[in-house]
Amino acid sequence: MKHNIIIALIAILTFSSCKNSSEEAKKEEGITESKSQSIVHFTDAQIKAIGLELGSFENKNLTSSLKINGKLSLPPQYQAQVSILSGGIVKNIYVQEGEFVKSGKTLATIVNTEVLQLQQDYLENNANLSYLEKEYQRQKELRDDNINAGKTYQQAQRELQIAQAKRETFKSKLMQLGINVTNLSSKNIASSIAITAPISGYIQHINLSMGKYAEPNALLFEIIDNRFLHLDLKVFEKDIHKIKIGQQITFSDANDIAHTHPATIYAINKAFEPNEQAVIVHAKINEITETVLPGMYVEARVKINNANAVALPTEAIVNNGEDHFIFIETAKNTFQQIKISTGATDMGYTEVKAIDKVAPDAKVVIKGAYYLLSELTKGSGEE
Repeated sequence: MKHNIIIALIAILTFSSCKNSSEEAKKEEGITESKSQSIVHFTDAQIKAIGLELGSFENKNLTSSLKINGKLSLPPQYQAQVSILSGGIVKNIYVQEGEFVKSGKTLATIVNTEVLQLQQDYLENNANLSYLEKEYQRQKELRDDNINAGKTYQQAQRELQIAQAKRETFKSKLMQLGINVTNLSSKNIASSIAITAPISGYIQHINLSMGKYAEPNALLFEIIDNRFLHLDLKVFEKDIHKIKIGQQITFSDANDIAHTHPATIYAINKAFEPNEQAVIVHAKINEITETVLPGMYVEARVKINNANAVALPTEAIVNNGEDHFIFIETAKNTFQQIKISTGATDMGYTEVKAIDKVAPDAKVVIKGAYYLLSELTKGSGEE
């Protein structure tokens, strides 16, 4: 019986030893296979064809940035919709769309018979006012000497006040129509109304034609002054603490990201936008450019801080799904894929944080990495 137990124990130990050896062999085989799946071999001809170049890790002073989106806006005081209070027939048009005009420039003139009547009423009231002022003064002197009745004096005073009120009313109406009453007389009554520019800027739209009746309160001209364009950028709650007044940013039209323009943050809203956990940040454009227009959507990058970091040319880093990789040379014409994480990107360089250990003096593929990834994944990489 004892002899049988010993034989059974030996059998169990032998089986266990064989099993462990088998598992270790499979594990080593898996490691070898995994490593081989990250290795690419190219011939000299292939390397020359793709223009593959090697380089090294570099220490770079990189500026980290925050990417935010927004649009170009124009403050309301720098855009105007021009209309008139009293309609009339268009007599002259002096400007064209796209033309720059200064505040006060005559844009067009219209003819209106009511304006002629208004000027006549103003002049007639002024003539009557001169008489009433003298009559009031005479009645006041008589009243002071108790010669006339108080009712007569009060009547003269009332008529004078009515005429004075009419003068101010007529004057205000004429001034609103662009007619200066200072030198108005029966010899220089204006036959037309001048439509003038309320602000300096570019003529955006003209809704007039010669001989056409211009309706009162209708939009006749639209003027915008793009010199005062600024950025309205949307910053979400998690990034608000990174934004400061005075920070420098660069922005580009969302449809033309190759051309960038500088700007400076000058104001930050103090409340969230409706239904969004985000605030609007305002930035002033630092240069005059005619390539940006109100309403354009833009992409902007806010410079956060500077840091010295290990970096590679951005072209050396390739993506497969959400993972980032580089390739290092392990032997002649042999390259190994290395998984990394990235940091700040600036001036064509990207900070590299290696997950797998890489020697500081390793030779890194800085041009042609995309072709290595394609070969490794058989065209399924670089998503």
